[in-house]
Amino acid sequence: MSTPRRLRRILALDDFEAAARRYLPRPIFAYVSSGAETQWSLDDNRAAFAEYGFIPRVLKDVSVRSQQTTLFGETYDAPFGIAPMGLGSLSGYRSDIILASAAAKANIPMIVSGSSLIRMEECAAENLRAWFQAYLAGDSAHIAAMLERAERAGFKVLVLTADTAALANQENYIKSGFYSPLRLTPRLLWDGLVRPRWTCNLFAPTLLRHGLPHFENSQATRGASVLSRKINAEFDSRGSMTWKHVELIRERWKGRFVVKGLLHEEDARLARECGVDGIILSNHGGRQLDGAVAPLRALEKVAGLAGDMTVMLDSGVRRGSDVLKALALGAKFVFIGRPFNHAAGIAGEAGVLHAVTLLKDEIHRDMALLGVTRLNEVGSECLLRVR
Repeated sequence: MSTPRRLRRILALDDFEAAARRYLPRPIFAYVSSGAETQWSLDDNRAAFAEYGFIPRVLKDVSVRSQQTTLFGETYDAPFGIAPMGLGSLSGYRSDIILASAAAKANIPMIVSGSSLIRMEECAAENLRAWFQAYLAGDSAHIAAMLERAERAGFKVLVLTADTAALANQENYIKSGFYSPLRLTPRLLWDGLVRPRWTCNLFAPTLLRHGLPHFENSQATRGASVLSRKINAEFDSRGSMTWKHVELIRERWKGRFVVKGLLHEEDARLARECGVDGIILSNHGGRQLDGAVAPLRALEKVAGLAGDMTVMLDSGVRRGSDVLKALALGAKFVFIGRPFNHAAGIAGEAGVLHAVTLLKDEIHRDMALLGVTRLNEVGSECLLRVR
């Protein structure tokens, strides 16, 4: 299949960000791309990968290579998936459905966000193997209702995001003109006018066909609209979640159960004791606690005591070499967010599939240059700490 003309200059995942900067209104782009406060954690996510170099092997027969990966009984065509992204449909029209469909076609996992503006049931109908990410408050009735809804929708993997005990500092969003709840400020409206493709492809069709967007998956019933002042109250109720609630979820949820947002080895031990099937090391893409270390820095120690749990990672992955470094340090799988968000925004499903192909091609090429034919051959002996 030939690459669409508008994607021919997109040669790596980072190129999607530059294209999205030209396409999206500045406040929307800032919401997706920026991190918290000084953006130290956002920057450290990339810096951590640069601190490791490869020690390749040569003159090995690598003519036949495979990056197939088995995860929770499902076989995928690559060791990466699409991370959950809230408000994704402000970047691309019905973005979550686009991502779900593209992931199904590419045979990689996709996690539906609890902060999505598209109903989880619609995403599940598009991709029967999609996972669901829940933002839960420490309330038994709320937990039970959300689990029942996710199960009814057909999800087999539940992801609890655990690093949102409080709302992050919105300083950088506000400086860029983005507010939560959303405000139709003159700046946002002007940016919509000077970004006519976004207005015609997303803003106008969304309002005309679907009305004002709501947070569809934050509650067992429909959540508040993006303009409602109730948003922050809903999202600020997560500080009462504890490991006792994780035990409750484990008792009630029949499918696979993953906890996302861990960095400390003691939290990994507690997750294992609660019977969690997997963990995703994450600092929320640098969007929550500024100063939280990059997940890659915590990976080796956590993986060493994870036991039977599947260890995964997100935050900062942009290259095939990043994926292989994470696998070498003990991750089974990685998830990637912002580049797929941008890809869906600027080019829809074709953009997401192009992003998948770019990353798969990098991994395929890097495996040959590293001297491996299977991903389970990638271990710590392939790396040297260089900085």
